[in-house]
Amino acid sequence: MSYSQKLEELIKESVLPDIEDRMDELYEVIADKKNESIDEAKEELDELIEFRDDLKDILVDIECGEIEDDECKEIYEDILSAQEGEEDEE
Repeated sequence: MSYSQKLEELIKESVLPDIEDRMDELYEVIADKKNESIDEAKEELDELIEFRDDLKDILVDIECGEIEDDECKEIYEDILSAQEGEEDEE
């Protein structure tokens, strides 16, 4: 399996669903106007939206063949590394 395929699968099967779940949590925090961390939630939400959009752009580039496999490998490894870092924090 090429890294472009691995990256596409990782983004679609793992990263985007995780981002969507976290965004839902943040929308709930923002909707609860009594919550003191609304500004932090809005800031994190903006960052997640931007990251999600970047990932969707990568998927389009993969589908159009506009991204090289070595670049896909680098992005793939960066995402895995970030996910491992998140697991260590928990």
